[in-house]
Amino acid sequence: MVTSGASAPARADARRNRELVLQAARSAFEEQGLGVPLGEIARRAGVGAGTVYRHFPSKDALFRAAVADRVRLFTDTARDLADAADPVAVFFRFLASVVRLASRNKALCDALEAAGEGGYQPSPQAERDFTEALGVLLVRAQQAGGVRKDVGLDDVLALLVGCLSMEQRRVSSGASQGRMTTLMCDGLRVGKGVTKLPRPAHGRNETRCEVCGGPVSSARTGRPARFCGGACRQKAHRARARAAHTAPTRGEGGSRG
Repeated sequence: MVTSGASAPARADARRNRELVLQAARSAFEEQGLGVPLGEIARRAGVGAGTVYRHFPSKDALFRAAVADRVRLFTDTARDLADAADPVAVFFRFLASVVRLASRNKALCDALEAAGEGGYQPSPQAERDFTEALGVLLVRAQQAGGVRKDVGLDDVLALLVGCLSMEQRRVSSGASQGRMTTLMCDGLRVGKGVTKLPRPAHGRNETRCEVCGGPVSSARTGRPARFCGGACRQKAHRARARAAHTAPTRGEGGSRG
């Protein structure tokens, strides 16, 4: 009886320490990805490295547990939305929210990119559950006529991973988020109507090419540059030549007596 009574607090402490380690790992991996040292995770959790290894035999095992926990949150959200009144809007909002949240989570980016290449599976059950929940949203959106029926679940997963990678790079470079997500969603829509993309932000004094709208390098001498390169300069020249050739000459259009 004494042994049993003494073991209960020990088990409670073990569960508490495991949860502390997992919480610290989620935060550290989210910021730094798989490269974070185990010692840093132990420091954040307020435990020794030995405690971390008692619960998770390797950093990879801890990384998988942390990522699977985040994936389950997405799965739970998808399941909650399965019976929503507007399945098309819900499907696209869910995709956008996954990309927006995951692109700021280095751990999820590392894991999903590796999974997309076939070299990583954070948790077979967590992945199956997420795929199944996403598949329900996809089928309902297709049945409602808002998503192309020639698109399969594997297509959506591949687009999701690719879009996440591109948005994460934009976030890292300081660019605005959401442009790649809009393009991904428009590629899945039915019909010709697409979402109008916002124009990229440019510097206040930046010169734009008169033909393609691309940035123009500042001219060191002479008149300010008007075109980004020779190709656009030639296009503008040909356009002026055609306009001059088709313009009516003076006296044309009058009566011929």
